[in-house]
Amino acid sequence: MFELKGAMTAIVTPFKNSELDEDTFRALIKRQIKAGIDGLVPCGTTGEAATMDLDEYERVIGIAVDECNGKIPVLAGAGTNNTKKVVELAKIAKSAGADAILSVAPYYNKPTQEGLYQHYKTIAESVDLPLVLYNVPGRTSVNILPQTVIKLSEIDNIVGIKEASGSLNQASEIIEGASEGFSVISGDDFLALPMMAIGGNGVISVTSNVVPELVARQYDAFVEGNLDEAMGLHHKLFKLHQAMFYETNPIPVKTALALMGLIEEEFRLPLCEMSDQNKEKLKLVLKNMSLI
Repeated sequence: MFELKGAMTAIVTPFKNSELDEDTFRALIKRQIKAGIDGLVPCGTTGEAATMDLDEYERVIGIAVDECNGKIPVLAGAGTNNTKKVVELAKIAKSAGADAILSVAPYYNKPTQEGLYQHYKTIAESVDLPLVLYNVPGRTSVNILPQTVIKLSEIDNIVGIKEASGSLNQASEIIEGASEGFSVISGDDFLALPMMAIGGNGVISVTSNVVPELVARQYDAFVEGNLDEAMGLHHKLFKLHQAMFYETNPIPVKTALALMGLIEEEFRLPLCEMSDQNKEKLKLVLKNMSLI
């Protein structure tokens, strides 16, 4: 039974010579599991899923499932702005062995709230997998409002939301109004601790690509009631959280991993290498945390 909770990593997809770097990807996943991360999220924004073809998409999820091997769940990204295409992606994710799917709100089209409801309802009815909504208005230009989320939470296999609106008010409304058992997980590393403090269930993290053990420990400290430790980790990680967004995600996180010697510094257009100025700022943060 899939449960949306804990510290989960929105994992990068390493490339080498324009192809998936499978060996490196497997090594990254092993590192995440060893560090105590609670779940893996391949093929999301951080994983550059928008630049993958369907064969690559299926392969990346399959590798994640193989490496996780039931130790931690795989929540596969399956989102675009075409409902029919999302259903196709979700079915591929299921056949590849994913435990659940994470589906970003349709971008560019700017659907109404009723359109968002019908979009997610159609996906949920078409694929027999737990479905997690993903609200990130800064990328999609559409906000899944609390009333819509609450209505969607009544559908059996819609089990939670990755909430990245940046609004604790919005998160509070969802937590208070959603059906019993519906999870709200932070999509912003900055807000992981504040959101847990109001009843959230954890975080889907970008920063945990770099320091999985610290992000995992922050969640564990909170649920154990060690609030001073959790707050200390929040502040320790704060500058690194900021650094992960010096430029568009996943440019900084992949650059950080490359500087740490964990992956090749390679992106797919339209993403490109980090500017020299921002890379120097990133290096300073990593040095101050003794990561390079």
